[in-house]
Amino acid sequence: MDRSALKSRAREVIATSNPRVISVGLVYLIITVVLRALASRVMSVNISESEAMNYLHYASAGNYEYALQYAETMQPPPAAYAINLLLMLVSGVIGAGFVLFLLNTIRNRQPCMGNLLDGFSLWWKIILLNLLQGVLVGLWSMLLVVPGVIAHYRYSQALYILLDDPAKSPVQCLRESKRMMAGHKNELFLLDLSLIGWLLLALVPYVGYAAQVWTIPYIGMIKALYYEKLRGSNVWSYTPDY
Repeated sequence: MDRSALKSRAREVIATSNPRVISVGLVYLIITVVLRALASRVMSVNISESEAMNYLHYASAGNYEYALQYAETMQPPPAAYAINLLLMLVSGVIGAGFVLFLLNTIRNRQPCMGNLLDGFSLWWKIILLNLLQGVLVGLWSMLLVVPGVIAHYRYSQALYILLDDPAKSPVQCLRESKRMMAGHKNELFLLDLSLIGWLLLALVPYVGYAAQVWTIPYIGMIKALYYEKLRGSNVWSYTPDY
């Protein structure tokens, strides 16, 4: 697969899309940042100076057991963990909605800002798919790093498959992704490697958020086009071929 041609096509689609991919990507980024900020706030612990001094006093005195017990009292309440998990799940479902928007844009299927919320119509399947995928990749990663990376690419197309056919179960999507990626895992790995510069730029403090205004739509569009190419679709035009 010609990586340069795929990237060029992604830039072309972004430049000519309606609604603009950059605009929808910006809304998606803002929602993601807000959800992260809420999660960080929920999980934050307000420790006074006196409490911190007490903890250090117990620890320095060698009373480690009491110091640990004291530290546990300063942990977020159980409800905070539940809210944090809920925010993470919501973020994942909205992320699936953005992927659906990208696919609709490529296929000229009336993409709209509302696609960001379309994932909630099958939220439980998206959550279950992400959970199963995470477990599978995690189990393979327990062996060695390389098997974990291979597993990541083996199941990388599962979400696209689910969004294409919501009637399929998460397990079916994972199996189809495995078949689809047979002989293509190294190809996608090299594609990701060629995008490493953009990914690193997005991690730079302060500059990163500005960079993500471009990197999220750009990398997302490349990955969506890659999926379309795997399916044998004509990614060089907006005309749906099915």
